[in-house]
Amino acid sequence: MKKLITNGTIVTAADMYEADLLIEDGKIAAIGKNLGTGAEEVIDARGAYVFPGGIDPHTHLDMPFGGTVTSDDFETGTIAAAYGGTTSIIDFCLTNKGEPLKNAIQTWHEKSKSKAVIDYGFHLMISEVNEQVLEEIPLIIEEEGITSFKVFMAYKNVFQADDETLFRTLLTAKEHGALVMVHAENGDVIDFLVNKALKEGNTAPIYHALTRPPEVEGEATGRAAQLTGIAGSQLYVVHVSCAEAVEKIDEARKKGYQVWGETCPQYLVLDQSYLEKPNFEGAKYVWSPPLREKWNQEVLWNALKNGQLQTLGSDQCSFNFKGQKELGVGDFTKIPNGGPIIEDRFSLFFSEGVKKGRISINQFVDIVSTRIAKLFGLFPRKGTIAVGSDADIVIFDPNKERVISAETHHMNVDYSAFEGMKVTGEPISVLSRGEFVIREKEFVGKPGSGQYLKRARFGSQEKPAEKVR
Repeated sequence: MKKLITNGTIVTAADMYEADLLIEDGKIAAIGKNLGTGAEEVIDARGAYVFPGGIDPHTHLDMPFGGTVTSDDFETGTIAAAYGGTTSIIDFCLTNKGEPLKNAIQTWHEKSKSKAVIDYGFHLMISEVNEQVLEEIPLIIEEEGITSFKVFMAYKNVFQADDETLFRTLLTAKEHGALVMVHAENGDVIDFLVNKALKEGNTAPIYHALTRPPEVEGEATGRAAQLTGIAGSQLYVVHVSCAEAVEKIDEARKKGYQVWGETCPQYLVLDQSYLEKPNFEGAKYVWSPPLREKWNQEVLWNALKNGQLQTLGSDQCSFNFKGQKELGVGDFTKIPNGGPIIEDRFSLFFSEGVKKGRISINQFVDIVSTRIAKLFGLFPRKGTIAVGSDADIVIFDPNKERVISAETHHMNVDYSAFEGMKVTGEPISVLSRGEFVIREKEFVGKPGSGQYLKRARFGSQEKPAEKVR
């Protein structure tokens, strides 16, 4: 079925212009003026921006953690993502030591296949490196199209890997064309500070932040970047929250290292004081890395504007306040880490970024979609509006004002991290491969219609800053 989107303003990472968009067989078939009347359906986008669908590179759906499981699975999580303007996600597949990596991937396929309403791919966690793992990685890249691997430098005795594991993963990724991702915090130091706080009777949510100071994030980021330089490999630092980490990424890029950084909307608009809310409300804002002192927000915004950070993920990892976050009453270490972010990533970044003049509208598209597609082997199929690309389209009203609230969001969680925040700009209709998922702000998609994304190997589209001589 041919669809024609007319009268809209098309915005990509490089351009902004008025044109019609013809969609056929799930692809963008033509872009131009007066494309004719051969379409069976005409969609009037007058007064709206026509964006490429957002890509969220950092989600945790249906994920076990801390004795419970995230409240959003691949159905509710991807529906919420679509409402928010996201048409593709890459979720983290957790592995178990001593088991074949393929087992974990199969588990994640089972979680997602019949539920996802938008397209999805996987990153794969690497917690140990041995001969079995080294043999499996090339096969997984080839057969599954999983071309990004995550190493945790924190969560001691749970997810944390040692430096040898990280370094050997970097070497393997270089050889086979994959991108290594790190959760960069010094888990050993955090473990010591956490135990010290508990012994001293400090159990409130705020101590989650106080035992994970920004220096431990900066140290781990710098260490990972140096190991990347030694390996001659490529690194993507997830959920950067503070000036210390930005500085280390910037230093590495100026040396010519292939290092990229992601931040998240929560670090751009919320701060450490939220963890001090009374009546245990601070637990709603417990995630890792923790929220930082407010002055870090300006550093992060400037880093996005100046290209020191390149992408925006959600780090979606929702737990209900009642019954889940409450597991940590009397012991902040038992509060499940994570927050509900996936639905608000796109609009919040537009409202706080473009509308307030912190970034350009083309930078907005680059940061929420295009750069992610390039780094993770999806470009130009995803991440842009071009002839031949998938027709993943967001028709966006840039002037619609609304208030974020748990009463109106579509995530399966009993609170909003951004409750009461006013935003300007809202997705009106969202198409995935040419089919409506959201139409006039109503869900019309179907669970299981999302396709699994086999991704290309890490390529040469993205280059770091020129080496300083």
